[in-house]
Amino acid sequence: MLLEGKIAAVTGGGSGIGREICKLMGAEGAKVVVNDLGTAVDGVGQSRSAADQTVEMIKAAGGEATPNYDSVATPEGGQNIIQTAVDTYGRIDIVVHVAGILRDRMIFNMSIEEWDAVINVHLRGAFCVTKPACVLMRAQKSGCIINFSSISAAGNSGQANYSAAKAGILGLTRTVARDMAKYGVRANAIWPAADTRMTATVPESARQIRAERGVGQAAAPQAGPRRPESVASVVAFLASDMAQDITGWTVGISGDRLSLIEDPRPVKTAFCPGGWTLEKVAELWPQTFGLDLRHLQRAGQ
Repeated sequence: MLLEGKIAAVTGGGSGIGREICKLMGAEGAKVVVNDLGTAVDGVGQSRSAADQTVEMIKAAGGEATPNYDSVATPEGGQNIIQTAVDTYGRIDIVVHVAGILRDRMIFNMSIEEWDAVINVHLRGAFCVTKPACVLMRAQKSGCIINFSSISAAGNSGQANYSAAKAGILGLTRTVARDMAKYGVRANAIWPAADTRMTATVPESARQIRAERGVGQAAAPQAGPRRPESVASVVAFLASDMAQDITGWTVGISGDRLSLIEDPRPVKTAFCPGGWTLEKVAELWPQTFGLDLRHLQRAGQ
């Protein structure tokens, strides 16, 4: 019972990875607020059935859970999710932000509505649940934030909105880890790979294009079955007291492969005494860095 006595709130807990996290946390002794707006993968519609079904699964297995149907994309919704945990169970110890939608489109075809919809659920949603949780965790001097990013944060063809949101979540999570460390609160991010209803919506043609261009999960080598349960296991560990000194990290989990993802860092550095001028850049760049730096442009080939 790694999480006995803990109070957790999980966004997007009605299906896929979120559901497996809720179920495992309940089995490990946590009391769980299952948040899910009940939308389709593209964010359209609303239903209470997804959250309710997960709650019933947890209760049927002997655990404790309560549903929440608020949207993570508004400050009021984020506050209500955290307040549901406080009102029902008296406190909040763990927040896991899994909720997400997809509206894939090539950048030259993407509408501002498609951009905003994805950014709002993923990135704005992460802030909307993290802030109210941190207010309480700062006062109680304990807590754990786990945000879901993606390998798409490194760039993925046809996912400008999703990739930007997931990259933003990494920056947010690292900053929360720094801001909250002195209060005993930790924050980590997850790069998951699992077969869910969301990944099932990606057309095979898009998968092939991404694999050919060397981007996204489609290009990653196979690492055994990509089960949502594997992702849930990593999240439950990071939420437990065993991981009380792990903060500021990005953790990748795909099938049988578990990874620590390094933060962005310089790969090569040049110095110019007196400062850089255009002439010095033009003179020294070719011999220092070379002119063939196209690997970041593979998606355009």
